[in-house]
Amino acid sequence: MRFMLLIYSNEKNDHQPGSAGFDEMMAGYGAFTEEVTANGMMKAGDPLLPIATAKTARMRGNQAVISSGPFAETTEQLGGYYILDCKDIDEAAKYALKIPAAKQGGVEIRPIMEM
Repeated sequence: MRFMLLIYSNEKNDHQPGSAGFDEMMAGYGAFTEEVTANGMMKAGDPLLPIATAKTARMRGNQAVISSGPFAETTEQLGGYYILDCKDIDEAAKYALKIPAAKQGGVEIRPIMEM
């Protein structure tokens, strides 16, 4: 079964390129990606650009409304995702805890509906 692991953290608190913890954080993501790829679980995954680059689209009646930023106002933002093929949600949770953002933010685990 496929699961989407949605990575949430506070962009203001994330290590930025060139900062002391950035290389360590990226090494953690690299190690995680290598592990799930070697295990044959990795289906997809990408980091997202900062929320300042995002827009949200809504239809209100017959009117399109495009606004800047993400949909939800929250202290944590969606920063990336992985799609893994796991035997069950418990296995997906085990891997979600290995994602570096789980230490400071959170990783939402969502089963993907097979169509």
